Amino acid sequence: MKSIASLLSAAALGAAMLLSPGVAHAAAPNYVALGDSYASGVGTRTYISGSGSCQRSTKAYSYIDAARIGANLTFVACSGAKVADVTANQLPSVTSSTNIVSVQVGGNDAGFSSVITECAKPSWLGDCTGAVAGAQTIINNTLPGRLNTLYSSIRSRAASATVVVVGYPRLFNGTDCNAGTFFSPDEMTRLNATADLLNSKIAASASAAGFTFVNPTTKFIGHSVCGSPEWINGLSNPVSESYHPNVTGQAALADLVQPAL
Repeated sequence: MKSIASLLSAAALGAAMLLSPGVAHAAAPNYVALGDSYASGVGTRTYISGSGSCQRSTKAYSYIDAARIGANLTFVACSGAKVADVTANQLPSVTSSTNIVSVQVGGNDAGFSSVITECAKPSWLGDCTGAVAGAQTIINNTLPGRLNTLYSSIRSRAASATVVVVGYPRLFNGTDCNAGTFFSPDEMTRLNATADLLNSKIAASASAAGFTFVNPTTKFIGHSVCGSPEWINGLSNPVSESYHPNVTGQAALADLVQPAL
């Protein structure tokens, strides 16, 4: 009987130790999500109350991935953000206690939304060639310096954080199935090439900073505007939802980004 009592006592002690608040548990990582409308979740049509014009969604990839890895998410990505906006309004959320950062920005610096609008017009009404050329000039000559400065600031604020830089998918598969838009095959090809150029410059700046770059191009092939299934909205109502990843597209981004976090 004594040995049984001793065993029971030992078992009780072991259970108490397991339940003791003094036993160390891994703290949940602190994850800060920076960026523009692609990062905030525009295109998913459901937005967090109080996020206003930033249009942050629980369907955004960072929100999905934070739940998957059990991270504390500080979600400051905002629709319309350029690099300067991320620096001024979002970067203060990155601190020495930040463990993970994702950042997706650069498309608005190149004026991609206005380029798409211009190229969607009939050829006799718009100047797609000029708009694309202007965007490519900014991407080649102006954007790299802005990104280098931003990435350096992120590293200086969170010296040991894992930083993941997310690129942009191509928008077109070669077919324009939307009434009200007039993209020619050549225009769609040039717009996709501009997205590739944008990714190449973002990737180079990320590499120089020692950050991981996630390129969604390959995964989205066959699933962009007019794809099957479509992961990027075509011309939509409201128009702000247009040419952004839908719920399925954000889930695909989440699958791409999670392994890098």
